[in-house]
Amino acid sequence: MRDYRYRSRVTGLSAALLLIAVIVAPNQAGAQAPFYQGKTLAIVHGRAAGGSGDLRVRAVVPFLQKYIPGNPTIVHEFMDGGGGRKAANHIFNSARPDGLTIGNVGGGVIANAVLGEKGVQYDLDKMPFVGSPYSSTHYVLLTRREAGFRTLDKLRQASGVRFGAQSVGHTNYTIARIFAWLLALKEPKDVTGFSIPERDVALLRGEIDAVVSSDDLLVRNSEWLEKNLIDLHAIIAVPREEKHPRFSYLPEIDGFVKSERERKLLTMFRNFRLTGSPFILPPAMPKDRVEIIKEALRKSFRDQEFFKEYRKVVGEDPSPLTPEANEKAIRDLPRDQESIELFKKFAGAGPLPPR
Repeated sequence: MRDYRYRSRVTGLSAALLLIAVIVAPNQAGAQAPFYQGKTLAIVHGRAAGGSGDLRVRAVVPFLQKYIPGNPTIVHEFMDGGGGRKAANHIFNSARPDGLTIGNVGGGVIANAVLGEKGVQYDLDKMPFVGSPYSSTHYVLLTRREAGFRTLDKLRQASGVRFGAQSVGHTNYTIARIFAWLLALKEPKDVTGFSIPERDVALLRGEIDAVVSSDDLLVRNSEWLEKNLIDLHAIIAVPREEKHPRFSYLPEIDGFVKSERERKLLTMFRNFRLTGSPFILPPAMPKDRVEIIKEALRKSFRDQEFFKEYRKVVGEDPSPLTPEANEKAIRDLPRDQESIELFKKFAGAGPLPPR
């Protein structure tokens, strides 16, 4: 009789424990399920579809899906306007900070804020910038061989060298004027209104004498080097520490800087470019979800398959910027009024300032 009662108590206890397990297990599973599981994450682009910025993001997306716990579906939305300002304003002010909307914009978003351009409704210091698939660029000052400026000394002795660029305020326009200023060129002239292919043709036709090109000329205009159609004179590396294997012999423009004022100008240009195409997040997004996105980008940028995918999709090598490096580039930007006003003179249409 005693054994029967014991077995009954044990059986009853087991049944009770089983019932508790059945009730509790679903709640435990729900608590442990990743936030992003079964959800859709939207990336808002500050650009139109189809350009290089779009391709760079698309190369990252499969790895974001891979490394975000829960592997969410990722969709693309495009919000062109104001050089990325429209999308940045949306992410900062309107997007729900639930972790399901992130942005990707061009570096102009940062320049516009620092330079006080109209239409900026976001605060760089409150909006998380969490990494970019590319950051490294080398800008090379080159002249047409037939122009006769074979050496940097000859270029500096010449007068009225004609620099071709896309438009006033474009990156290539601004850096060409910075080169001319720091190299103390005599009465350089700006010729604008070109697309990149038109500018290249104008150079070879002798309609302009000089351009500043990024290092993609090794792909886009490799025959210029192979056929000795151009002379290379100086370089600015972004970031400064990264030397280009093909152009390491060229003098770095930093060697011509004579003052702290000029050093800050170069730092401002470098850090504007260094930020690449950053991913941005709503400022009120929960910290744990911010960290999820950051960690997914860190892992993506360490994945060797990402490098292969990026080359296939974009046609160039990536130069990833980690969340920490992205934040530092913005934090280290000179923001004093003197530096801002000086930079605006190079991005504007007026004459170069005195040194």
